[in-house]
Amino acid sequence: MNYIRCRCGERVFWALEEQDCAAVLTAAPYLGGVPTGERLPLQQVTLLAPCEGGKIVAVGKNYREHIQEMQADFGDAVPEKPVLFFKPSTCINDPDGAVVYPDFSHRVDYEGELAAVIGRRMSHVSAEEALDYVFGYTICNDITARDIQKSEGQWTRGKAVDGFAPVGPRIVQGLDPAALQVRTRLNGELRQDGRTADFITPLPRLLAFITEAMTLLPGDLVITGTPAGVGPMVPGDVVEVEIPGIGVLRSRIVSGEGGAQ
Repeated sequence: MNYIRCRCGERVFWALEEQDCAAVLTAAPYLGGVPTGERLPLQQVTLLAPCEGGKIVAVGKNYREHIQEMQADFGDAVPEKPVLFFKPSTCINDPDGAVVYPDFSHRVDYEGELAAVIGRRMSHVSAEEALDYVFGYTICNDITARDIQKSEGQWTRGKAVDGFAPVGPRIVQGLDPAALQVRTRLNGELRQDGRTADFITPLPRLLAFITEAMTLLPGDLVITGTPAGVGPMVPGDVVEVEIPGIGVLRSRIVSGEGGAQ
């Protein structure tokens, strides 16, 4: 099933996506929301990010070819263990939303990724059981101020800019997270074309590794790393991340006051 978070006028709600209709739910589906019986035409609603302020646990260096393309800047080797970092909830941005280019950066990159939406509380969960705790899957663009990441020697500020995590357009259940294609287009030109089968650490093992240290809660996102082909964006660009079966996550890059031109 497919779930969406929507706005209609001043009203914000979760819904089950049914062909051309949004079947309104009582709450977020991963919190037990059920249909109210109300249905609205999809053309009357605006899609919002299908998450509500949970934590975003991100995985770096999870594709070998991406590690190789970053060696000139970071001198990276394949890590012995998954590399984790956080993006705060203030990064969350909507499908078709505007990403403001920060005035303190001169290189902002796209990073298309598969995101797992947690469905129930996870702590010390084995890899064998881990996928049972996943509610569904969506798309995230892990936007990065690359020059800040490089110059500061750690990743937090360059990854944590407001609006730097567009998410959506929907949550989809029933997908195999090891058999998906992740493609990113910049102004219509294909830049990334990766497959989750190439993860260095597959999702079940990632979830076991994460929950060995921290508890994941319903609605939290785990974003799984980006394939090769990352590159810069500038104001005026449109970036699209596509995962067949989930859809296309589209974002517009805009200049903020004093931002890059």
